[in-house]
Amino acid sequence: MKKRPSMNIGAAILFGIFGLLFFVLMVRFVTIQVTGEAEGKVLASQAAKKYIKSHILEAHRGTIFDGKGEVIAEDTSAYTLVAILDPSITSDPKKPKHVTDPEKTAKVLAKYLDMKESDIYDRLNKKGPYQVEFGAAGRDLSHQMMLDIKEEDIPGVTFRKEAKRFYPNGSFASHLIGFAQKKTDDEGDSTTVGKMGVEASFNDVLKGKDGSVSYKSDVWGYLLPNSDEHVTPPEDGDDLYLTIDKKIQTFLEEAMNEVQKKYKPKKMFAIVSDPKTGKILAMSQRPTFHPDTREGLLDNWTNIIVEDTYEPGSTMKSFSLAAAVNEGKFNPNETYESGKYYVENVPNPIRDHNGGEGWGTITFLEGVQRSSNVAFANLLDKIGFKKYENYLHDFGFGEATDVGLPNEASGSILYHYPIEKYTTIFGQGTTVTPLQMIQAESAIANDGKMMKPYVISKIVDPNTKKVIKETKPEVSGSPITKETAIKTREYLETTVTSEHGTGQKFAIEGYRVGGKSGSGQIPDPSNGRYMVGKENYLFSFMGMAPIDDPQLIVYVGVQQPELEPTEIGSDPVSAVFNPVMQNSLKYLNIKPQEKVSLKKQSLPETRDMSVEEAKKELEKAGVTPVVVGNGSQVVKQLPQGGNATLEGERVVIKTDGDITIPDMKGWSVRDVFKVANIAGLKINMVGNGYAFSQNIQPGIKVKKDEPLVVNFKTPEEAAAPKEKEEEQLN
Repeated sequence: MKKRPSMNIGAAILFGIFGLLFFVLMVRFVTIQVTGEAEGKVLASQAAKKYIKSHILEAHRGTIFDGKGEVIAEDTSAYTLVAILDPSITSDPKKPKHVTDPEKTAKVLAKYLDMKESDIYDRLNKKGPYQVEFGAAGRDLSHQMMLDIKEEDIPGVTFRKEAKRFYPNGSFASHLIGFAQKKTDDEGDSTTVGKMGVEASFNDVLKGKDGSVSYKSDVWGYLLPNSDEHVTPPEDGDDLYLTIDKKIQTFLEEAMNEVQKKYKPKKMFAIVSDPKTGKILAMSQRPTFHPDTREGLLDNWTNIIVEDTYEPGSTMKSFSLAAAVNEGKFNPNETYESGKYYVENVPNPIRDHNGGEGWGTITFLEGVQRSSNVAFANLLDKIGFKKYENYLHDFGFGEATDVGLPNEASGSILYHYPIEKYTTIFGQGTTVTPLQMIQAESAIANDGKMMKPYVISKIVDPNTKKVIKETKPEVSGSPITKETAIKTREYLETTVTSEHGTGQKFAIEGYRVGGKSGSGQIPDPSNGRYMVGKENYLFSFMGMAPIDDPQLIVYVGVQQPELEPTEIGSDPVSAVFNPVMQNSLKYLNIKPQEKVSLKKQSLPETRDMSVEEAKKELEKAGVTPVVVGNGSQVVKQLPQGGNATLEGERVVIKTDGDITIPDMKGWSVRDVFKVANIAGLKINMVGNGYAFSQNIQPGIKVKKDEPLVVNFKTPEEAAAPKEKEEEQLN
């Protein structure tokens, strides 16, 4: 057949196209061979990425110990569950390395994981991924659980081992220690990072330096025979030794747990320190959290001991007293008129906590024991405004203690106008931190030398055990003399031992305790005014023991506890202070004194004695007799004979005549109950604190079952009602 010309032309065009494509392909091939690059990427490096595996060797994070070497935080092994789904990893069908039966695998894993069997099955039945994990349920598995799952012999299930931060004591100084957790970067590498407390502020010390390992692998990631490994070993982090004593911290945590359950305060904090060195032996707060699970963390991220400021209330009077003694302006036997004190050009007076009625003309020592605001206003006049301001700075207020923890607050000295100066001397207006209070108290407890608080004892190399850095006790100031400190301690002891003392609840059998209680006012965040109500205070006590040579300071603050009608703010505070102080002193082998003047062995029984004879016997025993009735012979006594009692405590005796009751203003709830009980009256208590008024006048005859109404007020409620206090501050 004769070929058409058009067919020859078409064939020529196709030949040309295929020839051109072949030419381009050959040029591309030669170019890649010569340059080793494709699309700007080095092919050798891409191959290396695929066949050369590289892994981070994570450094062992430093262990945190207490002062005696007990572990508080450490790294431990944890496992992440991985299920391989890709069948290509299996080379021998008889020994599969991937999940072959998703349904059976899900059923077995559901026995161990906190995850529904159906959810596990859905993950195992996915098409496409090489492997899958199981979220939080499959992470942080224990070594024992890993072994148990392995014994099930499930194809395709494997584990990835990694370090996990472990806190063996649970909720234990949690805001001080903080926590550390995994952080993953953009390339998928993870490191452990401290997020709070010591874990955060000393992260660079604890974390160490990660190493790495690289090797050539096959397509499945296994090490090729005769392949070299390139290893850069990690450098482990250094160990931290805290000043915390695990035993004392445990005493503190247990006492705070009990108070938290019973009184449900909004906040609570407590510190135990060694005044000789400044070491913090224990510190905790509520709300707290569990550093392993983070349970409770959202309730309060803040370390309130370090970061929060507040008005301390009457605990501030400890330092005001010390300043007056140091200046030679405090004469314990000098008298003043209690009740009210007028500041020039301020219409509303400073009042004592019984509504400004006071206790008449009393000594300054009794004013300290009764926590009289008027006493301290008079002392400020004796000291002078400028000198007292100098003492505030000398005691470290207005400046951070530099304890080495994150976000430490410095507080604020409110000392501009005269009224602010007077309120500051008894603990209102000026704000502080618990650490500042502990630091200042050490000057009184440590013979005038104020010790800087610290929580890190030393930093140690974990491999050589060499001490890299050690904290030495540091004197942060000497605001008062040794003689002043001794005298101040003696005066503070009387707040616990005196019949007038506001610190009677903090007496501890066998030990001489001295200190000062307080009821700090709380600003209402909604309007900036002080909150009102019997529970809306920060109740606190800061005390030391033994008073002649203090070995411990314990400072406890309880904010807005839920109190019973018969309870006062000192009840939840003493429920922490007393057991912690007593147990810690015994633990430190500080033996109780054989005879302490605070207690009497036995109370005499005065029933059937004449009133005059009974009063003499009771006074001889060191207690204060209170007569109910106008008869001549005693028919009943409270407390009964034979009971141990506080020196100076009120003992109520009932006579055989008509029943009358005494003036009970300023009395404690306990003493008022004694009178109501022995007189057979139906008591109705209103408010909280100390007796402020009573419906039955002293000396008036009463009948059995007659109602007795007694109004109680806390010192702050009586001294400064909200509106009047605001007017003064303006």
